[in-house]
Amino acid sequence: MLDRLEMFIALAAERHFGRAAEKCGISQPSLSAGIKQLEGELGVQLVWRGSRFEGLTPEGARVLDWAHRIVGDTRSLKQEMRAARHGLSGNLRLGVVPTALPMVADLTGPFIARHPGVQIEILSRSSVEILQQIDNLQVDAGISYLDNEPLGRLVTEPLYTERYLLLTAKSRPCAQKTELAWADLAGLPLCLLTEDMQNRRIINHELARAGVPIAPRIESNSMIALVAHVLTGDWVSIVNADTAALFAARPELAAIPLREGQGAKQVGLIAPWREPHTPVLAALLAQARRLSKARKELA
Repeated sequence: MLDRLEMFIALAAERHFGRAAEKCGISQPSLSAGIKQLEGELGVQLVWRGSRFEGLTPEGARVLDWAHRIVGDTRSLKQEMRAARHGLSGNLRLGVVPTALPMVADLTGPFIARHPGVQIEILSRSSVEILQQIDNLQVDAGISYLDNEPLGRLVTEPLYTERYLLLTAKSRPCAQKTELAWADLAGLPLCLLTEDMQNRRIINHELARAGVPIAPRIESNSMIALVAHVLTGDWVSIVNADTAALFAARPELAAIPLREGQGAKQVGLIAPWREPHTPVLAALLAQARRLSKARKELA
């Protein structure tokens, strides 16, 4: 039954038989047959079907909750037994909000050094996508904001508090300032993350509080794209301290701290609430605690 539960989870996540089959590495007829077999075993219809996927039945939604628990617990059991035999090993899928990507190596680098048998896949995702994909077992953990949107039933480990700076070419007059207020950004040619990103919603709130019109002519879900536009000298962007440290070392760029804001938010590691955690997740949470302590000591 386990393989059919995994097919069902994939179908619920993809909402498309063909994509779900591709994700499972099987043919679409095989996936459809697996779902029908699962329905037969459970004695209920799980999926509304027409010419295409039309959603889950009420019974299907309930079975999905059980499927997540059963598949998640089974993966945990297998990983724990593998760790008992061979030490910590396996794959770890980590969803990371774009603004945290510049610091992620501070977590993953020491973790891999301690546990060379683990492979990490780092995926850039919005905060909403991370929550959905943790729930759907598509990622094992995430790095996201902890205090701006409800997280639900997750365990969290704070890593740092986000501070904001204006990233600009040194050729601009504002680059000569040692500090700026949010209101000083009025009239500057801003390029920002897209509105599906939580960082953008935080920035929108700060700009609105300062009475600054929010009308960026360039938006992207990639910090690299924003920095590339800043490098032209025609644009400025609002970044966090880790992004500033990564790019402002370039001689043509400057990062000016923004004051008077209320937008400083905690960013941290989030993982499914499950006891016991898988050995890999338990080790990752421990590494996050060490990183948080080290950052506090440097602050």
